[in-house]
Amino acid sequence: MTSQSQGIHQLLQAEKRAKDKLEEAKKRKEKRLKQAKEEAMAEIDQYRMQRDKEFRLKQSKFGRISFKIVNSEEKKIDFGKIILIMGSQSNVSEEIEEQTLGKIKELNGSYNKYMESVLKQLLNIVCDVNPEIHVNYRATN
Repeated sequence: MTSQSQGIHQLLQAEKRAKDKLEEAKKRKEKRLKQAKEEAMAEIDQYRMQRDKEFRLKQSKFGRISFKIVNSEEKKIDFGKIILIMGSQSNVSEEIEEQTLGKIKELNGSYNKYMESVLKQLLNIVCDVNPEIHVNYRATN
C-alpha cells in the first residue's frame, strides 16, 4: 500500500509542478504582451511626433491660409466669389482660377448659343399634341 500511496503522491507532485510551469508560462506570456504593447505605443507616439513635425514644417513653408474676395461680374452672378489662396501657392491658385473662369465663359457661351433652339424643341414637343389611339387599345363593342 505504501508503494501505491507513494505513486499517488508522486503523481500529485508532478501535477503540481506542471501546473506551476503553466502558470509561469502564462505570466511570461502576459509580460511579453505587455512589453510589446508598450513598445508599439512608443513607436506610434514617435511616428505621430515625426508626422506632426513634418506637418508644422510644411505649414510654416507654405504660410497661413488667407481669403481673397473676387468680384464675379463676368459670370453674371451678383455675389462675390471667395477663393482660397495659400501663401506661396498663389500661382497655382491663379492658374486654377483662370482655368475655371475660361471654362465658365465657355459654358455660358454654349448656353447662350443653344438656349433658343433647345427651348423651341421642348415647346414643339410639349405643345404639338397628336391624339392617336394606342395600339393596345381594343374596342369593346
